[in-house]
Amino acid sequence: MLGTDTFWAFVSLVIFLILVFAAGAPKQITALLDRRSQRIRDELEDARKSREEAQSLLSEYQRKRREAENEADAIVEEARREAKRLTEEANQKLAEMVDRRTKAAENKIAQAEASAIGEVRARATDLAVAAAADILAKQLSGSAGAKMVDSSIDMVRQRLN
Repeated sequence: MLGTDTFWAFVSLVIFLILVFAAGAPKQITALLDRRSQRIRDELEDARKSREEAQSLLSEYQRKRREAENEADAIVEEARREAKRLTEEANQKLAEMVDRRTKAAENKIAQAEASAIGEVRARATDLAVAAAADILAKQLSGSAGAKMVDSSIDMVRQRLN
C-alpha cells in the first residue's frame, strides 16, 4: 500500500490541502467572493437608482410633452377663434363699405335726376317764354304791348322757376 501511486497521490493531496488551509486560502477565497458579491450588490443598487432616475425623467418628459401638446392645442384653438373673428370683422366692414357706396351712388343718381329735371324745367321755361313773347309780339304792337309782354315774361319766369 505504501508503494502504490494511488497512496502517494492521496498523501500529496492531503499535504496540499493542509498547506492550502494553513496559508489561509479559504479565508482569501471567502473574502474574494464577499468582495465580488458586494460589488455585484453595488452595481445592482446603482442600476436600480439609474432606473429610478430614468423613470423619473421619463415621467417628467411625458408631463412636459402633455403640457406642450395642451398648449399647442390652445394656441391652435385661439388662432381659429381669431381667424373667425377677423373674417367676421372683414365681412362686416365689406358690407358697410358696400352700403356706403350704394348710398353714394343713389345720392349721385338723385342729384343727376334733380339736375336733369331742373335743366328740363329751365329749358321749358325758356321755350315757353320765347313762344309767349313771340305770340304776344305778333298780336300786340306799340309800347303798351311791349310793356305787357315784359310783365308777362317776368310773371311766367317767376311761376315756372
